[in-house]
Amino acid sequence: MKIILAIDGSDFSKVAIHELIKMTPSSKSEIHIINVYEVPKTTGLGLHTMGGRIGNYIEEIRSNAKKLGNKIVSEAFDKIKTENKALTITTSVVNGLPKKEILEKAESFDTDLIVVGSQGQGAFSRLLLGSVSQYLATHAKCSVMIVKDKDAK
Repeated sequence: MKIILAIDGSDFSKVAIHELIKMTPSSKSEIHIINVYEVPKTTGLGLHTMGGRIGNYIEEIRSNAKKLGNKIVSEAFDKIKTENKALTITTSVVNGLPKKEILEKAESFDTDLIVVGSQGQGAFSRLLLGSVSQYLATHAKCSVMIVKDKDAK
C-alpha cells in the first residue's frame, strides 16, 4: 500500500501522524510524508527584484519555511519509523498551494491512501481557497482519510 501523509506541523497534523501509526501499515507499505508551504510569488510591487534588504525578504521567508517544513517531516519520519522500522518512508518539502501539490504528489506516487488532518494552519487561505482536506476528498483518485481530533472542543 502506498500512503501519503500530508502535514503542516499543526495539532491536526500530529493527530494524523498518530492515527497513521495506529493503523499499523504492513512492512510492505510505502509512506511519503509531504509538507507544503506557501510563499508569495510576488509582493505586488515587484520588491522582490530589488537589491538589499527588501530583495532578500522573500528569499528569507522561503528559506525559513523550507527549514520549518524539513523539521516537521523529519519529526514525523522519526515517530513513524520508531513504531515500525520495516516501513519504507520518504519525505518532501515543497512550495506551492497545498491542495494542488498534495494531489500532484498522490498521482505521481500512485497513492492508495492520503492521510490528512481535518484542519491545519492558514485559516485565511482556507477562507479564500477552500479546505485542503475537502478538496482532496473530492478530487483525489484514491481514498482520503481525514483525521479529526476526537478530544478537540
